[in-house]
Amino acid sequence: MRLTRRQMLGQGLALLAVAGCGAPPPPAKADEVARLASAIVALAPEVDREEAARAARVAYTHTHDLALQYQITDPPLIHNTKVNMGLRPRGLCWHWARDMEDRLKQEGFQTLDLHRAVANADNRFRLEHSTAIVSAKGAPYDAGIVLDPWRLGGRLTWAPVHEDAAYNWEPRNEVVARKLEAAHGQIVTLTADQRLLMGGVEFVAQ
Repeated sequence: MRLTRRQMLGQGLALLAVAGCGAPPPPAKADEVARLASAIVALAPEVDREEAARAARVAYTHTHDLALQYQITDPPLIHNTKVNMGLRPRGLCWHWARDMEDRLKQEGFQTLDLHRAVANADNRFRLEHSTAIVSAKGAPYDAGIVLDPWRLGGRLTWAPVHEDAAYNWEPRNEVVARKLEAAHGQIVTLTADQRLLMGGVEFVAQ
C-alpha cells in the first residue's frame, strides 16, 4: 500500500512520540567530574588545579542543565529530528558545542584555552558533528580534550582529541572557510587569531 505524505508524517510523529517516553539524563557523579579534572590538569604543568577542577565541574553541570533546557528524552538522532520538526527548542550538536563553549568562556580561565572543532565535514556518508575542546593555554586544539554532550544524548563524553576513535576532528574555522569558499567562490582568509575574512568583511561562525 502506498502511503500519502500526510500518512507518512503521521507515522513519523507516532514513532517520535513512542521514542519520547524516556527520562532526562541524570546529573554526573562526583567521581566522573574528578576524572575529567585530573585529565585537564595533566594537559600541561602550567594548568592550574583549581581551574581544571572548575572546568570539569562546569562541563558536567552545564551538560545536565542543557539537557533539561533542550528537553532531552531521546537518543541524539531522534532528538535532532524533533528539533528539525520544531518539536524541541535546541539540541543539535552545534547547539551543544556553542553553548558549552560560551559557558566555559564565562569562567575567564588563565591557564586553559577553548576551541571548536568539526568532524565529517566532507564525508557524505556520516553526519557532520561539532564539539567544544579544552586545552592548556597556548596549546593547539588537537592537544586538548573533547567535551561532547551530544554523542550520548546529554551525557558528557570526553577524550583527548588524538584518542577519540569515533571522530577525526578539524578546527571549526578551517571547515567554515572551505565551505564559504565553495559557496561564494571567493578566497577566505583565516587570520592568526582565527578570524574569518571574506572580501575584507569578517564572518562570524556559529
